[in-house]
Amino acid sequence: MKKALLTCLFAAAATAVSAQQKTKASLNHLALYVQHLEKSTAFYRDLVGLDTIPEPFHDGKHTWFSVGPKSHLHLIAGATAPYTGDRNSHICFSVPSVGQFIDKLAKAGIPFINWAGEKGKVTKRVDGVQQIYLQDPDGYWIEVNDARE
Repeated sequence: MKKALLTCLFAAAATAVSAQQKTKASLNHLALYVQHLEKSTAFYRDLVGLDTIPEPFHDGKHTWFSVGPKSHLHLIAGATAPYTGDRNSHICFSVPSVGQFIDKLAKAGIPFINWAGEKGKVTKRVDGVQQIYLQDPDGYWIEVNDARE
């Protein structure tokens, strides 16, 4: 009897947790409006290292990338001016080695800064994570760090 009651309680708890998880929001995608789709696609594919995924429109105005489990980055062509927002609004990607990523930036001739805005410098956060900031071809800010989680 006790075993049957415990089994029922565990099943009820598991169902409640599952139902609760279904009501929480999760990130599906980020969308960036870009001026030159080909240039931005090459940047995120070749420099950042993202994998493209199929997009449903097939109209030459979209590129989709996988950025995590069930999360995407959508590039959408049509912007008439570069993004001019503040660095506080940014996308962040983690890489195994900030130093190796900096080498890729140097070969591509792409500048970067640290959080303080110093050119070519790396910020080391209080938690030990190293980070840099750069802009994509449309001016969107990107943080690249070596966070493990």
